[in-house]
Amino acid sequence: MNVQTLRQQLERHQPVTVLDIRVAESRAEWAIPGSRWVDAYHAVKRGDCRPLAALDLPVGALVVVVCEMGATSQLAATYLRSKGVAAESLDGGMQAWSLAWNLAELRVAGGVTVIQVRRTGKGCLSYVVADHDEALVIDPALGSDVYREIAGARGLKILGVVDTHVHADHLSRSRLLAQDLGIPHYLPAQDRVHFPFEPLRDGDRIPLGGTALKVLHTPGHTWESSAYHLPAGGVFTGDTLFLDGVGRPDLEARAGEAEERGRALYQSLQRLVSLPEETQVLPGHAGGPLPFDGVPWAAPLAAVRSRVPLLQLSEAEFVHTVLSRIPSTPPNHGRIVALNEAGRWPEDDPTVLEAGANRCAVA
Repeated sequence: MNVQTLRQQLERHQPVTVLDIRVAESRAEWAIPGSRWVDAYHAVKRGDCRPLAALDLPVGALVVVVCEMGATSQLAATYLRSKGVAAESLDGGMQAWSLAWNLAELRVAGGVTVIQVRRTGKGCLSYVVADHDEALVIDPALGSDVYREIAGARGLKILGVVDTHVHADHLSRSRLLAQDLGIPHYLPAQDRVHFPFEPLRDGDRIPLGGTALKVLHTPGHTWESSAYHLPAGGVFTGDTLFLDGVGRPDLEARAGEAEERGRALYQSLQRLVSLPEETQVLPGHAGGPLPFDGVPWAAPLAAVRSRVPLLQLSEAEFVHTVLSRIPSTPPNHGRIVALNEAGRWPEDDPTVLEAGANRCAVA
């Protein structure tokens, strides 16, 4: 079974059991929402299917077996079929699942619609923001066809593509979408990228229907990082502020620079938390895989302030605590950053570069 078919079945809530047979460490890194798990990978790989024999699986109902790349899961699916289970293997495994997505939608004051496009495997969040029949796409992490499909189904015309910063955990699709549609590509002003773009500076406004997104420069995660405030009641915070943490200030940092960026991040967060407490925080990532439940990964600013203890610290305490909690570096981030800065697409399979969950947050 390919990723698209499984994605559609989960989206439609069809009866399907996803059986993850990977090792515990891989499962902890990222997983398909709602999947079952059995630590059977090594056993099945050497031809021992006893861990599968003990499972209570629905006879006649569909079971999709998942491993890292789709080879060992085929062996498991073959064994299960021999026992009367309707089993299939997910083509390409979790590496291919990296590109699976689902949607959630919310309305903010003034009738502005925010469609959250969730790349569920990596937790990457992008947005189609619509007012009347006009739309902007923020931080696209999927192919152009996905955003064209979303806009077309709703009768929207995409006017521009907007990035919050130069990404390190996934390949940006912004330039591709802008070129495909012949529309502007907006980026915070900086000298990192080597291709044409429309620069955004603090206080600039990006028009949309009867409203506009206001640019808030929020350095720290990267020096150019910016948030986009929707006066109707939302703020797109990129990788600066999450629902359960803050952005890490160390990626691509020079010696000693992480502390300086940590101080800048503190000031940026103070600026964001001063927005009206009912403002919906719309981050660039989720803390883990997002289920196919249609519930937006968003929360009022007041709730985020209370659930993220880092926001209650003094500047010195904040910088010290954040730098002491830096997670492991995202895999392949150096090459991903280089490609995003150059505006180039890799010649090899992008899912190999992007495999694994994001590691942009500090909690």
